[in-house]
Amino acid sequence: MNRIIGMLAVVCLIVSGCAPLPEVELPTLSATPMKMKLQNFPPISNGKPITVAVYSFVDKTGQRKPSDKFANISTAVSQGGEIYLIKALMDLSDGRFFKVVERTGLDNLVKERQVIRNARKTFEGNKAKELGALQFAGVIIEGGIVGYDSNKETGGVGARIFGIGPQAEWRTDVVTVGLRVVSVLTGEVIIAVSTQKTILSTNVGLNIFKFFDQGTQLIETEIGGSVNEPINYALRQAIEKSVLEMVKEGKRKKLWDYSIPINKKGTKK
Repeated sequence: MNRIIGMLAVVCLIVSGCAPLPEVELPTLSATPMKMKLQNFPPISNGKPITVAVYSFVDKTGQRKPSDKFANISTAVSQGGEIYLIKALMDLSDGRFFKVVERTGLDNLVKERQVIRNARKTFEGNKAKELGALQFAGVIIEGGIVGYDSNKETGGVGARIFGIGPQAEWRTDVVTVGLRVVSVLTGEVIIAVSTQKTILSTNVGLNIFKFFDQGTQLIETEIGGSVNEPINYALRQAIEKSVLEMVKEGKRKKLWDYSIPINKKGTKK
């Protein structure tokens, strides 16, 4: 019996030493691997950024967070996709390709301009200075999150020798976004692209299940951890990839142009 208690104590020390509690992290700037590609992308050739407007980029999937135990009210993906889209457009070539005008909060903008007009008219009368006209956009960029497929692929592997062995499980989900460019002058959809991003979740563990003392005493322990790729992180990367593909498609259709730098070896960067 003392032997069993001693072994349990050793196992507890091993488990507590191998699985420390996560430390509290300070807020950090949100960035993705695609952000560097956006910022390093060449600017538009004529040097004049194209003025674009984004009204909305909504979730069209209707998907809820997956749960095996109960119905979840929370949505599977973010409802603020336009924030990621606007950020990606502004990051492209460090703002030297697109100029984004405010449209998602247009009501608030119009109200604030009206407050300024009323205040100027009250204190300055007929001499009040008029506000300048709002800048208009030549194209509108629209779209949304069009798909979220959970458990597209699942799998696992494990083995035990004398009741001791590791195991690993994994699962992949897929989020799909669609993007289109609409001409304000004609209403024609001039570009339409679609991208998808895989979301990976893994679970790794070690199990110990063994009998002692002629099969009358049992020791059982388990240690493990899981890593889940954030859905918002994957969604942002899919949107950023859509912006890059949209710009490349625009060049192919000769809607705009840009020059890819050539390195010293004579190849494109």
